Amino acid sequence: MNLERLKKYNWGLMGPAFILTLLGIISIYSSSLGKGDFLNFEKQIIFFILSLFLVFFLKFFDLRFLKNNSFFILTLYLFSLLGLFGLFFWGEEIKGTKGWYKLGSLSFDPIPLASIFLILTLSKYFAGHHPETKTFQPILRSFLYLLPLVLLVLLQPNFGSSLPLIFIWLGIIVFSGIQLRHFLILSLIALIIFIFAWQSWLQDYQKQRLLTFLNPKIDPQGNAWNINQAKITIGSGGFLGKGIGNGSQSQYGFLPESQTDFIFSAIAEEMGFLGVSFLLFFYGFLLWQIIKLSLVADNNFTRLFAIGFSFFLVCQTFVNIGMNLGILPVIGISLPFVSYGGSQLLALYLGLGILETLRN
Repeated sequence: MNLERLKKYNWGLMGPAFILTLLGIISIYSSSLGKGDFLNFEKQIIFFILSLFLVFFLKFFDLRFLKNNSFFILTLYLFSLLGLFGLFFWGEEIKGTKGWYKLGSLSFDPIPLASIFLILTLSKYFAGHHPETKTFQPILRSFLYLLPLVLLVLLQPNFGSSLPLIFIWLGIIVFSGIQLRHFLILSLIALIIFIFAWQSWLQDYQKQRLLTFLNPKIDPQGNAWNINQAKITIGSGGFLGKGIGNGSQSQYGFLPESQTDFIFSAIAEEMGFLGVSFLLFFYGFLLWQIIKLSLVADNNFTRLFAIGFSFFLVCQTFVNIGMNLGILPVIGISLPFVSYGGSQLLALYLGLGILETLRN
């Protein structure tokens, strides 16, 4: 343990995350007013406190040992595989998906934690194989780390949650020095896999979401209704918003999943364009701090972990906001640090905690 390290917090990294989480908690509280149920609000506060303790605890340790410890990282990776595999036996089925362990009134989603462990695994792998990325073999081997995780998530079935895993892998291999011809080969493989998944794997409701996105008239009272309500909610907020607890769309139940998938719309309604600009500023600032850390890193492991974590954040943020604006299909991806969800909050702060200690 190193007490001196506690004095060196990078508040440029932690500060934006804290502010984003507090904005989310305010929005969750507001939507809880309309429902008269504050359980999610209370749980989010508890998980935020636990997340802060986790970051504080990690600061006592020098995690730079991770870049030289393949066994420990492989153990974490196998742990994530077991966590996803166990869902098929002990997972709670919610809306047709076995994606959570039920622990009393709490639910635990192992996918966010698996995402962080995948970033660690790929960072360690490519830090040791960086000179070899001019050949295709290291890329194929790295794909073998990704594939089991994605398959286990798709079998839940949970198509949306597999996307961040894929983006993490793509981001790390691109910045590891992938050749253009290799990238084109991967793109072709991805297209073939998507066609196969559409024909044999995707559930009817998942296909319906994609088709509704392309043509909202197909399902005006179903998935298109959700998208339209989200857009109406955003537009109704104006410049300054209607005020906390005064959003008619989010308070009276017109906006679906106002604490998770569509929390961006709820914030836009009650805090307006000004609140959304505030939100986007802190996402941008956080992302810049992570990118800056990758640029000044003195080793490939830290650099690649920062890149992988930034792709994890960008994928989820872009897709969630795109869903809310109606420019992307609704695939059930939450807004990082903001949406309700203790598992994701803990995983995100774990990632920040690892970055914080790796930079010293």
